[in-house]
Amino acid sequence: MPKPVTLTKAELIEMNSNLLTPAARAKPVRVQFNPESLKVTYSNQLVTGETKSAQTGTEAMQYVGKGTTKFAVQLWFDVNHPEAGEAAPRNVRELTSKVAYFITPKKVSENPEKYTIPAVRFSWGTFAFIGVLESLDETLELFSSDGYPLRASLSLGLTQQEIKAFDKKQGDRQPKTTAGGKAAGTAPLVSAPERASVQSLAEDGGGGGSKNWQDIAAANGVENPRLLAPGQLIDINAKIRPAF
Repeated sequence: MPKPVTLTKAELIEMNSNLLTPAARAKPVRVQFNPESLKVTYSNQLVTGETKSAQTGTEAMQYVGKGTTKFAVQLWFDVNHPEAGEAAPRNVRELTSKVAYFITPKKVSENPEKYTIPAVRFSWGTFAFIGVLESLDETLELFSSDGYPLRASLSLGLTQQEIKAFDKKQGDRQPKTTAGGKAAGTAPLVSAPERASVQSLAEDGGGGGSKNWQDIAAANGVENPRLLAPGQLIDINAKIRPAF
């Protein structure tokens, strides 16, 4: 009998100033839907030497500092998908505020005129990135009849003041698996038509009635089950079994 497969969720956690250990009493902030992609950008600051007229190519340039690594990711939050055992909030910003904490400046105790922001680690399985939250864009996309925002997307931009290109902790992700232990892509997939949702694919999946669309969304790592990209491939037989 194959072992039950659990879905690893991405999370953010505050780090100490040394960037090595989580801050005291820090609680991880787990995402609701794993992102579809992660973007890591490496850049060096280059200057031209004083004798540039006599030099060409790389000899005319000097590296300055350690360079910079930037990380970008988009996360989705929806009041209709609370964590197990938690009550659904009325306002989605109760969920996004946990992420906004990492970009909120704090006064430095020894110098109240100065501010600092907490270091944060984003981790998902074997991928990890530690830096500071440089930018955060929040888009509220769905409102209730009485004006409460119900769904939001957050675009995060983290910065790290050094380059660790292709560090073993960055980008080494394990393939997604279905409940049968097969790697994603080895089971028959359904191409989503325009304006399709996971719910509609589950209802049309055959096999004697509708399927559990929540399991399908979780097993396929779908971030927005209400609207799939045209042509997006979905394994409608995928399931996430609870661990015993």
